[in-house]
Amino acid sequence: MEQRRIVFVIFEGFQPLDLFGPYEVFQHAHQLTDGYSCRITAPQPGPVRSASGLSVHAPYGMADLNPADIDTLVVAGGGGVDQARHDPALTRWIAAAGASARRVTSVCSGVFLLAAAGLLRGRRVTTHWAREQQLIREHPEVVVDCDPIFLRDGRVWTSAGVTAGMDLALALVEDDVGREVAHATAQEMVLFLRRPGTQSQFSVPLWSTQPATDPIHAVVSAIHADPGARHGITELASHAGLSPRHLQRRFTAELGIPPAAYVEGVRIEAAKRALAEGDHPVETLARRYGFGTAETLRRAFHRHLGVAPSDYRDRFRSTREYV
Repeated sequence: MEQRRIVFVIFEGFQPLDLFGPYEVFQHAHQLTDGYSCRITAPQPGPVRSASGLSVHAPYGMADLNPADIDTLVVAGGGGVDQARHDPALTRWIAAAGASARRVTSVCSGVFLLAAAGLLRGRRVTTHWAREQQLIREHPEVVVDCDPIFLRDGRVWTSAGVTAGMDLALALVEDDVGREVAHATAQEMVLFLRRPGTQSQFSVPLWSTQPATDPIHAVVSAIHADPGARHGITELASHAGLSPRHLQRRFTAELGIPPAAYVEGVRIEAAKRALAEGDHPVETLARRYGFGTAETLRRAFHRHLGVAPSDYRDRFRSTREYV
């Protein structure tokens, strides 16, 4: 079996787990198949300082590798990407390597380097949820979807933050050599072959769009003050002193979503906090936060987060003991 050459691109200020996680997945798969050859490259060979201060030795500089010999290009992310993407030599090399490689991939904010290299025009991509708005703003030529853990659009694969690089690498292994090897690799590394849920379960509410006028501000304040109260369009209109139709139109124009969708989002955030911080039954939380029944809450969680409320609690609840 001919080995597939996987080339990892790092730079000053890269996130170490963006490299180590996927690298280890391919190395474990290699032990099962003898199917991979991994290389680490940087603008220059030698030690490369990561965002955490850990230095990694890059055996190869860009001039040492022929882009035509690369099967899969994996570009790491990290805080240093904001400087690295303005390095013309680096972006030119990534553009050349990406043009000839069978697959082009990024972990977390590494997507910004792929975009700077011109490899993502018209592609649907993902990145860390905290970078979503920056990517949308700076690269309107790209279709951004920050809900999935990873995305494939043709030969371009992108992933969310840090550990999502391992999810991506497992998917690449499965694409190459099948589910059996990918599953064995995941078992050995104690990973999900398919991680449940989407990025939404890890994100925090960003309420970045604020009301522009006092009537809509009054409505938003009422929703946040008591998420479980009756917040139908009639009740919300009374807070604003507007007709229901007028409120619907103005609220959507100012905040970008209809009132009902905003209410549901606030209720889900409240339920998430309660699940992580306490032991109240799902049925109790459903009534408290305006969902009515546990089944309605479960459907809302699956629709927005891709997981059940009980699964969310198991993942995110506090395990601290107080003495």
